[in-house]
Amino acid sequence: MTDIMFACVHNAGRSQMAAAFFNKHRTQDAIKGVSAGTNPASEVHGVVREIMLEVGVDLSNITPIKLTPQLATTISTIITMGCGETCPYVPGVKIVDWKITDPKNKPIDEAREIRDEIETKIKAFIAENNY
Repeated sequence: MTDIMFACVHNAGRSQMAAAFFNKHRTQDAIKGVSAGTNPASEVHGVVREIMLEVGVDLSNITPIKLTPQLATTISTIITMGCGETCPYVPGVKIVDWKITDPKNKPIDEAREIRDEIETKIKAFIAENNY
């Protein structure tokens, strides 16, 4: 299996939404979206849980996890969420950076725009790669 990793610093917003949308929209069961962070938070941001429920995705039981070398062993691509110099680097793994605003502490309307941007990017990524 070759998984797609969605990563950001805290694994509490953008990367969680991206992995959830990837798994929702993918057409190949053999490839799954996973998410992790370089410095994971203790929980997914409340606003992210709320806006994802609005589109039928429940993140209430998800806990941010740390991106470790062991976790990266099944990864073919890491998509980072615009975390700049703190983005993860894993030797031998393709890294793509999407410049996406962090929804943390944003008003709910802005967080929804970020959510919708992520879903649009995910759908395009799936179509481009036949996932």
